[in-house]
Amino acid sequence: MSGNNTISHEISGIMRDEILLQRYRSGDRFPSERDLASRFDASRGAVREALSHLDQLGLIRSLPGGARVQPIDSASIGILGPLMRLKQLPDPELVDQFIQTFAAFTSLNIKNAIEKANGAELIQMKGLVVEMISYSDNFEALQPSMREFLELVSGISGNLVVRLIGNDLKAQFVEAMMQSGIKPNMSESSLRCLFNDLQASISRRDSEKASVAFGKHFEELRQATRTAIEQASQNSGRKIA
Repeated sequence: MSGNNTISHEISGIMRDEILLQRYRSGDRFPSERDLASRFDASRGAVREALSHLDQLGLIRSLPGGARVQPIDSASIGILGPLMRLKQLPDPELVDQFIQTFAAFTSLNIKNAIEKANGAELIQMKGLVVEMISYSDNFEALQPSMREFLELVSGISGNLVVRLIGNDLKAQFVEAMMQSGIKPNMSESSLRCLFNDLQASISRRDSEKASVAFGKHFEELRQATRTAIEQASQNSGRKIA
């Protein structure tokens, strides 16, 4: 990455966060290239690249006479990770929405995968479920096997749109949650219930049962994550929404 690109990245990151913190509101005129170049002691070229990135995120729109700030809800999904990282603890409502979205994508993928899988793929799915069962008592240690299973299911499902959107959301969500240190506590009995249901569903090619099982799992994960954020907030003396 060139020095100019590094500076433009820093400028766009700072200005992105200021928009997300509503220091600039929807409809406001955004600072000009000249003003930003002066503020950051940067070249007009670096500033122009930063503005282009903000435009691509949908946070500003370049118009004749200058850029205008756009509504947050008209931006791209690329702002979700930065939104979660704005504060020490992520917004619990935003985290909840992430998990709800993952639940919908995963339920669709597992349903499609069980219906489409060939014999070898079904055996591979069963093998990963057995591996996950061995980690039922350790939610953190379970994650690599769970990720491998979900990647397999996503590939078999073959829904490229869901996969690409899910990849983007997952990358932003995981990075933000790791940075925050939030770790939901999922019970061993709950995880074993999920894996037993998956075993039965795969064996019987019961796609609906598998979809319901993951729906229940993500509902419990939502509650566990909310509790973890509340506990972290109490420990840090901060209030959450």
